[in-house]
Amino acid sequence: MILSSGVTVKEFKDDQFLVMVTRQGVIKKTVLSAYGNVRRSGIIALNLNDGDALISVRLCEAGDNVIIGTHDGMAIRFDESAVRDMGRGATGVIGIRLEKGDFVIGALVIKRTSTVMVVTDKGYGKRSDVNDYRVTNRGGKGVITVKTTDKVGKLMAMMELNDNDELVCMTSGGMVIKMSAKDIRTMGRNTQGVRIINLKDNDSITDIAKVVPDDEEGEEGLL
Repeated sequence: MILSSGVTVKEFKDDQFLVMVTRQGVIKKTVLSAYGNVRRSGIIALNLNDGDALISVRLCEAGDNVIIGTHDGMAIRFDESAVRDMGRGATGVIGIRLEKGDFVIGALVIKRTSTVMVVTDKGYGKRSDVNDYRVTNRGGKGVITVKTTDKVGKLMAMMELNDNDELVCMTSGGMVIKMSAKDIRTMGRNTQGVRIINLKDNDSITDIAKVVPDDEEGEEGLL
């Protein structure tokens, strides 16, 4: 199992849930309190199918929406209530149906009106209003969140973004680039976006993350 995401919590509550999304599009929701007593040897969090891997873990509450994004630029949005609460050992249910060769690259839990930022491995990106992603049923194929082409590249990251956020991008060539969210254009969901990073030949974006303010560090425990 590959875990590429962590969640910070203060208490293991009965009215909050962990939402887990896998590379193959499976989603699972389990009440947070089920993880309150972790043994030294660990506990089972998710039963994975052969060849699958855990991609995203998010904290959610009643009324939140989930957005799942894929490598080929598709995304689906649905209410968290579309996924029933399951035990720790469960496998989960289909969150998004993938075309052949596609896979999930990330998932978001949306709590408020904001923008969704998407970035491709060839340095293209954009912000779109979250309301451009209509709420549908779980298990569909989703809608286009970025038009992937040989020029634009494939979707490699998505995140919720506000004007005050700052980002750091890392490339395969060892470059680190910092940018402000307010400098990234907000545009329609069904577009290819604009070049936000000038990459050298054969270089590509490997990761992108928000810069966490100092007053948000160290306040909570990591699950």
